[in-house]
Amino acid sequence: MDKKQIASIIDHTQLGPCAGEKDIKKLCDEAKKYGFASCCVNPSYVSFAAEQLAGSEVKVCTVIGFPLGANTLDDKAGQAALCVSEGAEEVDMVINLGAVKDGRFQDVSDEIMAVRSAIDDVDTGDNRKIVLKVILETCYLTDDEIIKCCKISEECGADFVKTSTGFGTGGATVHAVELMRKSVKPETGVKASGGIHTYEEAVAMVNAGANRLGCSAGVKIVES
Repeated sequence: MDKKQIASIIDHTQLGPCAGEKDIKKLCDEAKKYGFASCCVNPSYVSFAAEQLAGSEVKVCTVIGFPLGANTLDDKAGQAALCVSEGAEEVDMVINLGAVKDGRFQDVSDEIMAVRSAIDDVDTGDNRKIVLKVILETCYLTDDEIIKCCKISEECGADFVKTSTGFGTGGATVHAVELMRKSVKPETGVKASGGIHTYEEAVAMVNAGANRLGCSAGVKIVES
């Protein structure tokens, strides 16, 4: 896979707590220059990123329930809908990890379905489909929990399952990506995110089954 192809599946990411408008503008300019799939920003910068990316093919991506996943169902659904109304075309939500550990998988299902429904109900004016990615934070989960969460996500209408926030104890691993790829249908995407810093690491994730990459080091990856 050449670097142009790698670039086309990267969600160029800036989720730093101190990121300001200059950082987001730089992110968007880089995404347009290198042909990244999207810019992933915190919810407060969705409208600003949408302005910066207007007229380009780069999508605006945002994160919901980030990074802990411990927000209420209503919080997640409401914030997701608001972000879509402000220009987000892709939504990456963190599941409630405590619910997973408690075995309360119906609660996990309910919140994914609530977010899916909320973003589908937003009138975007052009009938575009909003992409939903479900972040599992695999560093905290057993293989059985990963499999279960992948299947629930898919059943609830997720377009992608995603490994990590990048803020946990570990990021994407080849093992987790391979397991996730085996746990969902071919038409459901797998996003590897967290700790991908080199072209070689990016290719390893693609070879393991990822068809989207979340990277803050996207420029370094394609320029190396």
